[in-house]
This record gives sequence, C-alpha cells and structure tokens, in this order.
Amino acid sequence: MDDKGAAFRKLHDSPGAFIIPNPWDVGTARILAALGFPALATTSAGMAFSLGVADGRVSWEHTLDHCRALVAATALPVSADLERGLGDSPESAAQTIRAAARIGLAGCSLEDHTGDRDRPIYDFALAVERIAAAAEARRALPRDFVLTARCENFLWGRPDLDDTVRRLQAFEKAGADVLYAPGLHDLATIRAVCDAVSKPVNVVMGMPGATFGLSELAEAGVKRVSVGSALARLAYGAFVAAAREMKSAGSFSFSQRAMGFSELGGFFAGATKA
Repeated sequence: MDDKGAAFRKLHDSPGAFIIPNPWDVGTARILAALGFPALATTSAGMAFSLGVADGRVSWEHTLDHCRALVAATALPVSADLERGLGDSPESAAQTIRAAARIGLAGCSLEDHTGDRDRPIYDFALAVERIAAAAEARRALPRDFVLTARCENFLWGRPDLDDTVRRLQAFEKAGADVLYAPGLHDLATIRAVCDAVSKPVNVVMGMPGATFGLSELAEAGVKRVSVGSALARLAYGAFVAAAREMKSAGSFSFSQRAMGFSELGGFFAGATKA
C-alpha cells in the first residue's frame, strides 16, 4: 500500500495479535519481510550495536539515516524506536513525530525515559504533555501515523505497576494509539495492564526471564508483540561464540551451524544493487 501508516493501523484494528520483529540492518529487514511478517520495528540497541557503540549513544542524524534505510529496504510498514526523541520538551516531541513521518515511517514510539541515570523517568506531568504534543503533531500529518507511548518504569528500577498503569492511561487520554511498558515479566501483570486501557498494547518478548507464546499473550489482551534487541543479541552471541572458539581452540566447528550460502543469498535474490 502507498500509505504504510494506514496499513500499519489496520494491523492494530484487525482481530488477534501480531508479531512485529526488530531488524537491525537492511539485510535482516529483508529476511523478515521474505518470511512473511506484516510489519517491522527498529531497535535502538540493535542499531547501536551494528554501529559499534553502546545503546543510547547514536546521534539523531544517524538514527534517522538508519530508519530511512529500513523504510526503503522493504514494502512493509516500519515503526521506529526513537527513544525520547529530539529532546525533553513537548515541542521536541512534536518535532520528532514530524521528522519521523517525513522519512516514511508508519509510526514510532516515544518513551518517558530521560536518558539521565540519576533521574531516569520524566515527571508525570511532563511525560503526559510530551505525548499530548506528539499526538497533536500526528493528527496534523497528511497521512496516517501510529504513535506508541512507552512507560519505562520497569526498565529503570521502578517496578511500580500502579504508576505504570496511571501513566499509560494518561498517555491514552493524551492521544497515543498504542501503549507499551517494557519489562513486564508475568502474564498476570501483562493482563492487568491490558485490562486497564482500551487502546492496543505492545509487549516485548526476548528479555531475560519468562517468555510467553503469541496465543498466551493474545489471551491476556496483547495486540502487538515485539522482540527489541533479542534478534540482534542472538546473532551477536553466535558471532562471539564462534570467534571465541577460533581464538581459544583454533577450531572451526561453528561453521557447521552456519546458514548455507545459497539459502541466505536467496533472501536477497530480488534486491537491486546496493
């Protein structure tokens, strides 16, 4: 579809839950598209690792270039993990939405993590004002765009379910289209979050701790399941294990577990020149 935002919203309005996996470069985006996933989401951590830096250390310009490349890589809608966006103010949140839409993203997430480890979560009022400004900017866009609002409490030492629900409810009222609280570790907590709001809920699987299947998550009320940096960490883990084998043992048995050249190349057979 020409309007990827409308296609992306339709996924959230359709029955059942869906998986939105997280590629970290053009190649992995094309593989996931070839496997039949309906949409893609960027991963800020996976992007950072691919550039050889720690999560949160990528410039805004590099982030936009990365998102632009993933948008162009396939015909699928792409939602971007834009962390806190261009800055702390509500206006910077609005600017983030406009910039994301200009490069063809179908949606993005904005979070209430400040980037400051000493004060990791925005005050409630400012967090809500930021989402309200982002939602107002989204409504002014010429095409559809899906805004996801993230509450980061559980990732930053504040496992306060009541405050998390309060924030998500306020984000919903402020105009967010999807609500997301990464770090929920059990189905009862996930169900409590889903029951507390009326908009679609995203959860992330692949973090340390228990994981649940798509059918279990759908039964709990989840609409969308992402995997964050899990695929990138899986790939880098295999790479490091192979490198350690070569360095410590001088052996190459890892190659027996590598995907065949022809199979891997088949994912890219229809791609134009790089």
